[in-house]
Amino acid sequence: MIDRSQAASAAALKSAGVSRLASGYGLALAGTLVLTVSAKIQVPFYPVPMTLQTLAVLTLAALMGARLATGMVALYLLEGVTGLPVFAGAVAGPAYMAGPTGGYLVGFLLCAALVGWLADRGWTRGWLLALAAMTLGHFVIFAAGFTWLAYGLALGAGKAWAGGVMPFWAATAAKTVLAAALVIAARRVNLSRSAR
Repeated sequence: MIDRSQAASAAALKSAGVSRLASGYGLALAGTLVLTVSAKIQVPFYPVPMTLQTLAVLTLAALMGARLATGMVALYLLEGVTGLPVFAGAVAGPAYMAGPTGGYLVGFLLCAALVGWLADRGWTRGWLLALAAMTLGHFVIFAAGFTWLAYGLALGAGKAWAGGVMPFWAATAAKTVLAAALVIAARRVNLSRSAR
């Protein structure tokens, strides 16, 4: 027989779980909005535009951790596959995922999992490890994008490198440093607030 205190404890635990789940969904939706806005801020290149998406993916993954960040990017990709205009191009849907940016989009998911996993293990608490985590995240994104361009779309390694990697190195270096700085700053603000 369950007494009233046990029933109240069970109800409180259930309520806390529902609240945590709703909070997670809210953060994931907010993250997809950030990714969508970052996709629309772009410099046109061919075959792949330069956007702020990698900065957003790296920063969100480092702040949210592996589980939430991977879910957020998966939700973002699902939104795009279903036709919502969340990607850098004017259109979305399955055909967009099969186009030149498809490998990079898959790379976002892999990056979110990796950088989130590294953040969960403390890699974003200090500058050197944060820079290493962001660099690894960018490497994963570019590896997926390059592989898709070179072999999935059969452009060949030379054209994939020239059009899908080389034009982005300077911006990638800047976004790597900026993502690390944003994450370090956000963690310091959070620490100072929790110390009060």
